Amino acid sequence: MSIIDWMDEQYLLGIVNMDNTHKEFVSLVNQLAAAADTDFATLFDELITHTQAHFLQEEKLMMASNFPAYAEHNDEHARILGELNQFKKRVDKGLIAFGRNYIKERMPDWFALHAATMDSALAMDLKNTGFDVATG
Repeated sequence: MSIIDWMDEQYLLGIVNMDNTHKEFVSLVNQLAAAADTDFATLFDELITHTQAHFLQEEKLMMASNFPAYAEHNDEHARILGELNQFKKRVDKGLIAFGRNYIKERMPDWFALHAATMDSALAMDLKNTGFDVATG
């Protein structure tokens, strides 16, 4: 069961490493939505680890390219990581339903909005300024 359907026309930004990371994120979210309770905590941890690395990758790009909306974008990353970590505490106590509801109810809309606004703006800025993502 997919709760986020990857659609190139909606999610591709044209920055290969960002696009690949987003595809991995969507895959993990979908795995979590369908996971058995016995596998949920492990996959939730994987999502957090992936999301931390994903955000760090974007934050490095923003800093290296002097992205003007760095503070706002970084604040959004911190907010979502904070939410994930709050739900991790519940999941670690065996309250899987709390984590599952968060993933199913929050992640699809959040990802669509974040990709379409903040990440799209970053990708556009990187392209417009000619920033070389490969070499930084």
